[in-house]
Amino acid sequence: MSGLRLIGLTPAESLLLPLDLQIPPGSLLLLSGPSGSGKSRLLRAIADLDPHAGEVWLNGRARSQWSAPDWRKQVGLLPAESHWWSDRVGDHFFQSPSPWLAELGFEEDVLSWSVHRLSTGERQRLALARMLALQPKVLLLDEPTANLDPVNRQRVDQLIETYRRTRKAPVLWASHDRQQRERLAQGAAVQRWMIRDRCLIPESELP
Repeated sequence: MSGLRLIGLTPAESLLLPLDLQIPPGSLLLLSGPSGSGKSRLLRAIADLDPHAGEVWLNGRARSQWSAPDWRKQVGLLPAESHWWSDRVGDHFFQSPSPWLAELGFEEDVLSWSVHRLSTGERQRLALARMLALQPKVLLLDEPTANLDPVNRQRVDQLIETYRRTRKAPVLWASHDRQQRERLAQGAAVQRWMIRDRCLIPESELP
């Protein structure tokens, strides 16, 4: 049972029916669906940030066998809107993000910047660097490139692809962008699912 597996997972206060899903090591699952269909709630339930029924397994070990802090170190969630609690960018990093800053288009001095000078897209990229610095075994991505220009979108796409491939990390990527999903789906280790009528349906089965 390696990789990430959902067994009867049902986020609380969600219309989604219980989900069974397997994301093998180093594979990518692309998730789409209308706004309000439950994509973000599903990601938060997997990360154990919201109440839910069912179980999540990581590399053969059930979520219930981990402490909450340890689980959240292993399963990295990048929300659509990142949270910042201090004025200085560097205060939000518990591990050095140096390996990823340059790949995301930043110099090291960005860590001394005030959060208030950051654009929405800069916050989004730095939130990704913050998550990767913890070296999670699973990536849960909620529209990680929604506010980015084409150059920075490509940087993020490439960095996530490299992380997935080199770390053998299962990746669940929620995206509204059909062109992006088409581009990312160029590989054998990719699944494409859509939330429709409270269920997960393979995109290949949709008209």
